Amino acid sequence: ETAQKPFEAGVTADGLPTTELPTEELEAGIALFALMARAGLAATNSEARRLIKGGGARINDTLVNNETHEVGTDAINSDGVIKLSAGKKRHALIRPI
Repeated sequence: ETAQKPFEAGVTADGLPTTELPTEELEAGIALFALMARAGLAATNSEARRLIKGGGARINDTLVNNETHEVGTDAINSDGVIKLSAGKKRHALIRPI
């Protein structure tokens, strides 16, 4: 029962690592692979590209498999952040400033 709770509740924004990013960069558009590396979800841009190609990248819980996907202000969710996921267990938030 205890092991089941995190799966039923989903991942919340509380306690996730957060990276601040100037709004101007989002308005101009930033490559998903670069954003994932910047958020610490990949050690390098190349690693992030491989992760995206392999189907392990999500923006706000939506699968993205285009490695050149541009992330802009339209990706900001109702909480005012962008949630990035690498696989099932690694998540990070991007907070525009």
